[in-house]
Amino acid sequence: MTPGGFQPAGASLHAHLPVLAAFAPAAPPPRCVMTRRFSKHYTRSEAQALLPQVRLWLKRLVQCRKDLQKHEKRLSARQSLGRDLGGELVNLWVRTLVDIRDTLYEFYQREIQVKDLDRGLIDFPAILNGKEVFLCWEQAEGQIEFWHDLDAGYAGREPLEGFE
Repeated sequence: MTPGGFQPAGASLHAHLPVLAAFAPAAPPPRCVMTRRFSKHYTRSEAQALLPQVRLWLKRLVQCRKDLQKHEKRLSARQSLGRDLGGELVNLWVRTLVDIRDTLYEFYQREIQVKDLDRGLIDFPAILNGKEVFLCWEQAEGQIEFWHDLDAGYAGREPLEGFE
C-alpha cells in the first residue's frame, strides 16, 4: 500500500477491509423484541384441565396452614415454660413446613400464582390477542371465566367471552 492509502491493482482485497468498513452502511437498529414475564403460558383449556389438581393443592395448603398454626401454638407454650423444643413436636412442625414448600413448588414450577389462599384465588399466565395476561380463577368458580392484565389484579378482571 502506498502512503496515500492507494494500493496497486492485484493487491489483496483483505488489505482494504479496514478502510471499506468505514464506508459500510450502519448496522440495522436492534429489533424490538417483546420480553415476556413468564416462560409458560396457558390456554384456557390447559388451565381448566389443571383445576382438579389445583383444588387438591389448595386443600393441602389450607390443611398444612392449620397444622402449622396448631404446632406453633404448642411450641410457643413450651418455649414460654423454658422446655426443650426438640422431639416429635418439632419434627411435625418441620414436616408441615416441608409439605407447604413442596406444594408451593407445584405451583411455582408451572408458573401458576397463588394470589389468595383463603379464597383460592389463582392466576395462570396466558397470551390473549398477543398480550401477556393472567387467566384468573377463584375456588368458588366452576370454570375459568375471567382474565386481567398482569398488573391489574382482581379488580381488573374481565370476562373471557370470545376467547378459547
